[in-house]
Amino acid sequence: MPTHDDIFETGEIFRDRKLVRVGHVPELDRVVGRDDEIDLMGSALAPAVRGGPPETTIVHGKTGTGKSLVTRCVTREAKRHAADNGHRFAYAYVDCSDYGTEAQASRQMARELHDDLDGVVEERSIPRRGIGAADYRDITWELLAEGDVDAFVIVLDEIDKLDGDALLRSLSRARESGKADAFIGAVCISNKIEYRERLSERVDSSLQDNELVFDPYDATQLEAILTYRQDAFAEGVLADGVIAKTAALAAREHGDARKAMDMLYEAGRLAETERADRVTEAHVDDALTRAEINRFQKLVSGQTPHVKHILRALALLTENADRRKFRTAEVYDAYQRITEQAGTTPLSYDRVQRLLKEQSFLGVTESEYTGGGHGEGSFRVHRLLRSPDVIAQGLDAT
Repeated sequence: MPTHDDIFETGEIFRDRKLVRVGHVPELDRVVGRDDEIDLMGSALAPAVRGGPPETTIVHGKTGTGKSLVTRCVTREAKRHAADNGHRFAYAYVDCSDYGTEAQASRQMARELHDDLDGVVEERSIPRRGIGAADYRDITWELLAEGDVDAFVIVLDEIDKLDGDALLRSLSRARESGKADAFIGAVCISNKIEYRERLSERVDSSLQDNELVFDPYDATQLEAILTYRQDAFAEGVLADGVIAKTAALAAREHGDARKAMDMLYEAGRLAETERADRVTEAHVDDALTRAEINRFQKLVSGQTPHVKHILRALALLTENADRRKFRTAEVYDAYQRITEQAGTTPLSYDRVQRLLKEQSFLGVTESEYTGGGHGEGSFRVHRLLRSPDVIAQGLDAT
């Protein structure tokens, strides 16, 4: 029988696992592969370090390209440098995917600023509900005045998830309208390159032409990022080639540093679960498969049982044949057999055909018309974009 101490045993794989967890904001000297972007972000905030107006900046790029990380690291460093220069620099970070309404984002801005000015302003309670967006912004202006803040920067991450641009408009005109004496700037982070086109003319005209684009990381940059985080693991537990393989796989798949970090962390967890002494390349392979299964689970978690039956039918066809593409009729026949086993009534052929088109649109499958040769005419064929094993395991887990 295991003791209570045994069930909490984690082994000796990790030394400081937070270093490879998404959300950890390292010191600026640990951010690699983004020197140019760091310099440009520093230039945008440089006036605020000397008590002047920060430049509002729009940051574009795919997920996992370092946009949020660079912004948060440079903003934190700006606060330190401003203090060294005798100026008070304050900042707030708002993830608009969590706080998507104007009121929610304005409330979180006020709460973050209050926390940033801890020890400078009096402790106050900011209500979670019951007041409007403008009231929360009024609290922000009061905190800036009470804290004698010279410059304030608000980071609006995933700003394309925010419902409208009233908050950004208010921020851009707060000093001009006399609501705040502090200089105010914003860093607007978006995964969508066309975000600025959605802004109203009034807001767009108040922004500087200061845009920064983050490209996906290549294998060399990803390897450097993971190497800088390898002290998350105990000394000597990472086998030769583990970091290089993780970086190469991530670069091939997506160029996403977050996913690369997750893959390395998951490889460590698998080794830990097995009570292994080392993290090997085999653990990286298993971690990649696990990540693919998890991503597929998220894609289909809200789908109907019949969509899952259709995908399982296509997975079984792929697994049992020496080809990857199948006609709609073949998928439908396999789908009917699965619904029979499940004891449910199958949907019509036309309905299944429409559902297959939807899965193609969502990126789960790929569909195309093809010619069948003389006398057969054209027909639609379908193929999975993931291995049948990943599909089967993902469906089993939903």
